[in-house]
Amino acid sequence: MISKKKAPNHVDNNNQEYSTDEYYIKRCLELAVKGYGYVSPNPLVGCVIVKKGNVLSEGYHKEFGSNHAEVNAINSALSKKKDVKGSTMYVNLEPCSHFGKTPPCTDKIIESKIREVVIGTIDPNPRVKGKGAAKLKKAGIKVRTGFLEQECKEVNKFYFKHIKTGLPYITIKLAQTIDGKIADMEGNSKWISSPESRKFVHELRSKYDAVLIGKNTLEKDDPELTVRHVQGRNPYRAVIDKNLTPDLNKKLFSDGYTDRTIIISSEVADAFLEKIFLERKIKLLTAKLKDDNIDLKDALKKMGKLGINSILVEGGAYTCTEFLKQKLVDELLIFMSPKLMGKGLSSFIPENQMELSRKPVIESINMGNDVLIKIKL
Repeated sequence: MISKKKAPNHVDNNNQEYSTDEYYIKRCLELAVKGYGYVSPNPLVGCVIVKKGNVLSEGYHKEFGSNHAEVNAINSALSKKKDVKGSTMYVNLEPCSHFGKTPPCTDKIIESKIREVVIGTIDPNPRVKGKGAAKLKKAGIKVRTGFLEQECKEVNKFYFKHIKTGLPYITIKLAQTIDGKIADMEGNSKWISSPESRKFVHELRSKYDAVLIGKNTLEKDDPELTVRHVQGRNPYRAVIDKNLTPDLNKKLFSDGYTDRTIIISSEVADAFLEKIFLERKIKLLTAKLKDDNIDLKDALKKMGKLGINSILVEGGAYTCTEFLKQKLVDELLIFMSPKLMGKGLSSFIPENQMELSRKPVIESINMGNDVLIKIKL
């Protein structure tokens, strides 16, 4: 049960008041998101250690394969010669109790003689689920769970989806005019959205493991799909090329980031392409066909096995429609620009009827002159 005790300063910038436990879990979430783009396929985790009402230290998971948030917070306290014995640790996700890239966090917590651990939500990973909390309890540490649980799950929505299904979290991103056009009749689509929207898209790319387009978008736009307008990690760039006929002069296949390029095809490479792909470190992922199209679910399962937890789909009408038809979309992000195009290419292919089996949750945000509409499916 959530503690109802409130400290005088446990109020956020919007004057929202939080219980003591909620307040520190919220701080864990603020720390956790600093790991966006660097910790996947691990979850985003932040940690705060409190003793007698004072914060001793904080930590977050900074990079895949490095120390987890709990260990970083403990080490931070020790480096400042602060004694964590008898303290309370707050963490947004259940501490791990197994050996992976690093030793179990529970061992470090027990060794440090922390008195209590407050957990936002239990880890759905079968290797952890409930076992971390149980190990702490067995060692005599008080454990409480279920604080800002929905917020904790939302922060790690990529991780939760991948752990539970083996599939990456799929977000479709579109920029369109108010009459629903994503390009003119010649396929020209640049600068429909505002500079603020374009910068936000680069922030999104830095958070997602991969950005995906179809071959038509590749041929028409020759995009880089990198992070340029903000600081951050470049995602994998995936392109669907069913018949494996790549133009090797396109940027995805010839720039300085070809080791981040994935081609999804139904064909295997001949000796010539295999040599080029090896030299440029381009990855080829062979997927099954479904109704003469790439079986997207098969492709996504294989991408999931590569450790890709999340994909931002930036393709055109055909690619986006296929993802919706095959019921593989978790979220839609539509940047609505206050422009009229008249004749042009629509966001989706109208002759393909699609049913949304779950009620969408809609949020709208001003983005420069545009409006960003977020729809959860």
